Amino acid sequence: MTAQGKELLTISVLNRRSLLIAGGAAALLRPLLAMAQEESAPALERSKIFQEAYTALTAGATPVEGKVTLELPELAENGNFVPLTVSVESPMTPDDYVKVIHILSTANPVARIATFHLSPVNGVAKVQSRIRLAKTQDVIALAQLSNGALVMGTTTIKVTIGGCSS
Repeated sequence: MTAQGKELLTISVLNRRSLLIAGGAAALLRPLLAMAQEESAPALERSKIFQEAYTALTAGATPVEGKVTLELPELAENGNFVPLTVSVESPMTPDDYVKVIHILSTANPVARIATFHLSPVNGVAKVQSRIRLAKTQDVIALAQLSNGALVMGTTTIKVTIGGCSS
Protein backbone atom coordinates (compact mmCIF):
# COMPACT_ATOMS: atom_id res chain seq x y z
CA MET A 1 0.00 0.00 0.00
CA THR A 2 1.09 3.51 -0.68
CA ALA A 3 0.76 6.43 1.64
CA GLN A 4 -2.47 7.45 -0.10
CA GLY A 5 -4.11 4.07 0.72
CA LYS A 6 -4.00 2.66 -2.79
CA GLU A 7 -2.68 -0.81 -3.55
CA LEU A 8 0.25 -1.18 -5.85
CA LEU A 9 0.47 -3.90 -8.46
CA THR A 10 3.82 -5.61 -8.57
CA ILE A 11 4.88 -7.34 -11.75
CA SER A 12 7.79 -9.75 -11.58
CA VAL A 13 9.72 -10.79 -14.63
CA LEU A 14 11.13 -14.28 -14.33
CA ASN A 15 14.30 -15.28 -16.03
CA ARG A 16 14.41 -18.56 -17.93
CA ARG A 17 15.97 -20.49 -15.05
CA SER A 18 13.28 -19.40 -12.54
CA LEU A 19 10.55 -20.22 -15.03
CA LEU A 20 11.94 -23.72 -15.66
CA ILE A 21 12.30 -24.40 -11.93
CA ALA A 22 8.71 -23.27 -11.27
CA GLY A 23 7.43 -25.36 -14.20
CA GLY A 24 9.34 -28.42 -13.02
CA ALA A 25 7.95 -28.08 -9.52
CA ALA A 26 4.42 -27.80 -10.93
CA ALA A 27 4.98 -30.90 -13.07
CA LEU A 28 6.14 -32.88 -10.03
CA LEU A 29 3.15 -31.79 -7.95
CA ARG A 30 0.52 -32.57 -10.59
CA PRO A 31 0.48 -36.40 -10.04
CA LEU A 32 0.26 -35.88 -6.27
CA LEU A 33 -2.71 -33.54 -6.68
CA ALA A 34 -4.39 -35.98 -9.08
CA MET A 35 -4.02 -38.83 -6.57
CA ALA A 36 -5.48 -36.68 -3.80
CA GLN A 37 -8.46 -35.82 -6.01
CA GLU A 38 -9.01 -39.50 -6.89
CA GLU A 39 -9.02 -40.50 -3.22
CA SER A 40 -11.68 -37.92 -2.43
CA ALA A 41 -13.67 -38.48 -5.65
CA PRO A 42 -17.04 -40.25 -5.37
CA ALA A 43 -17.57 -43.65 -6.96
CA LEU A 44 -17.95 -43.62 -10.73
CA GLU A 45 -21.50 -43.33 -11.97
CA ARG A 46 -23.02 -46.31 -13.75
CA SER A 47 -25.35 -45.42 -16.60
CA LYS A 48 -28.91 -46.64 -16.99
CA ILE A 49 -27.86 -48.36 -20.23
CA PHE A 50 -25.22 -50.30 -18.29
CA GLN A 51 -27.69 -51.24 -15.54
CA GLU A 52 -30.14 -52.63 -18.12
CA ALA A 53 -27.44 -54.64 -19.93
CA TYR A 54 -26.04 -55.98 -16.65
CA THR A 55 -29.48 -57.01 -15.41
CA ALA A 56 -30.25 -58.76 -18.70
CA LEU A 57 -26.97 -60.72 -18.61
CA THR A 58 -27.15 -61.74 -14.96
CA ALA A 59 -30.90 -62.47 -14.96
CA GLY A 60 -31.13 -61.67 -11.26
CA ALA A 61 -28.14 -63.80 -10.23
CA THR A 62 -25.29 -62.29 -8.26
CA PRO A 63 -21.89 -62.90 -9.91
CA VAL A 64 -19.00 -63.92 -7.68
CA GLU A 65 -16.03 -61.53 -7.62
CA GLY A 66 -12.78 -63.25 -8.45
CA LYS A 67 -11.45 -65.80 -10.94
CA VAL A 68 -11.58 -63.07 -13.61
CA THR A 69 -8.53 -60.92 -14.33
CA LEU A 70 -8.79 -57.78 -16.45
CA GLU A 71 -5.61 -56.25 -17.79
CA LEU A 72 -6.09 -52.65 -18.90
CA PRO A 73 -3.83 -49.64 -18.59
CA GLU A 74 -4.66 -47.50 -15.55
CA LEU A 75 -4.52 -44.43 -17.77
CA ALA A 76 -5.49 -44.30 -21.45
CA GLU A 77 -4.39 -41.17 -23.26
CA ASN A 78 -6.71 -42.02 -26.14
CA GLY A 79 -10.00 -43.78 -25.42
CA ASN A 80 -10.36 -44.86 -29.07
CA PHE A 81 -7.75 -47.60 -28.82
CA VAL A 82 -7.46 -49.24 -25.37
CA PRO A 83 -5.80 -52.69 -25.14
CA LEU A 84 -7.68 -55.27 -23.07
CA THR A 85 -6.87 -58.79 -21.89
CA VAL A 86 -9.35 -60.88 -19.92
CA SER A 87 -8.49 -64.25 -18.40
CA VAL A 88 -10.66 -66.55 -16.31
CA GLU A 89 -9.37 -69.28 -14.00
CA SER A 90 -10.81 -72.49 -15.44
CA PRO A 91 -9.51 -75.99 -16.25
CA MET A 92 -11.31 -75.77 -19.64
CA THR A 93 -12.26 -79.47 -19.57
CA PRO A 94 -15.44 -80.84 -21.16
CA ASP A 95 -17.08 -80.85 -17.69
CA ASP A 96 -15.79 -77.49 -16.45
CA TYR A 97 -15.16 -74.60 -18.83
CA VAL A 98 -15.98 -70.96 -19.57
CA LYS A 99 -18.85 -70.63 -22.02
CA VAL A 100 -19.06 -66.87 -22.51
CA ILE A 101 -17.12 -63.74 -21.54
CA HIS A 102 -18.99 -60.43 -21.75
CA ILE A 103 -17.15 -57.10 -21.61
CA LEU A 104 -19.25 -54.20 -20.29
CA SER A 105 -18.58 -50.51 -19.83
CA THR A 106 -20.35 -48.42 -17.23
CA ALA A 107 -20.34 -45.11 -19.13
CA ASN A 108 -20.22 -45.82 -22.89
CA PRO A 109 -23.29 -45.07 -25.02
CA VAL A 110 -23.45 -48.85 -25.67
CA ALA A 111 -22.75 -50.88 -22.53
CA ARG A 112 -21.99 -54.25 -24.15
CA ILE A 113 -18.55 -53.81 -25.67
CA ALA A 114 -17.93 -57.42 -26.69
CA THR A 115 -19.03 -61.01 -26.19
CA PHE A 116 -16.67 -63.96 -26.65
CA HIS A 117 -17.98 -67.54 -26.90
CA LEU A 118 -15.56 -70.23 -25.73
CA SER A 119 -15.48 -74.01 -25.50
CA PRO A 120 -13.10 -76.62 -24.04
CA VAL A 121 -11.32 -76.64 -27.42
CA ASN A 122 -9.89 -73.19 -26.60
CA GLY A 123 -7.73 -74.75 -23.89
CA VAL A 124 -7.35 -71.43 -22.05
CA ALA A 125 -10.05 -68.96 -21.07
CA LYS A 126 -8.24 -65.84 -22.24
CA VAL A 127 -9.21 -63.19 -24.79
CA GLN A 128 -7.45 -60.07 -26.05
CA SER A 129 -8.85 -57.13 -27.94
CA ARG A 130 -8.85 -53.37 -28.23
CA ILE A 131 -11.84 -51.42 -26.99
CA ARG A 132 -13.16 -47.89 -27.25
CA LEU A 133 -14.03 -45.97 -24.09
CA ALA A 134 -15.88 -42.66 -24.04
CA LYS A 135 -14.55 -41.41 -20.69
CA THR A 136 -13.20 -42.47 -17.31
CA GLN A 137 -15.22 -45.47 -16.16
CA ASP A 138 -15.28 -49.03 -14.86
CA VAL A 139 -14.84 -51.92 -17.26
CA ILE A 140 -16.47 -55.18 -16.17
CA ALA A 141 -15.82 -58.70 -17.44
CA LEU A 142 -18.67 -61.10 -16.75
CA ALA A 143 -17.99 -64.80 -17.39
CA GLN A 144 -20.58 -67.56 -17.52
CA LEU A 145 -19.25 -71.02 -16.64
CA SER A 146 -20.51 -74.32 -18.03
CA ASN A 147 -22.30 -75.07 -14.73
CA GLY A 148 -24.27 -71.81 -15.05
CA ALA A 149 -22.30 -69.88 -12.41
CA LEU A 150 -21.35 -66.27 -13.07
CA VAL A 151 -18.00 -64.75 -12.11
CA MET A 152 -16.80 -61.24 -12.71
CA GLY A 153 -13.93 -58.82 -12.46
CA THR A 154 -13.92 -55.03 -12.48
CA THR A 155 -11.28 -52.42 -13.12
CA THR A 156 -11.33 -48.64 -13.39
CA ILE A 157 -9.63 -46.92 -16.29
CA LYS A 158 -8.98 -43.21 -16.48
CA VAL A 159 -9.39 -41.88 -20.03
CA THR A 160 -7.74 -38.58 -20.90
CA ILE A 161 -8.37 -36.56 -24.02
CA GLY A 162 -5.60 -34.31 -25.21
CA GLY A 163 -3.78 -34.69 -21.92
CA CYS A 164 -6.73 -33.51 -19.82
CA SER A 165 -8.66 -35.95 -17.66
CA SER A 166 -12.36 -36.42 -18.32
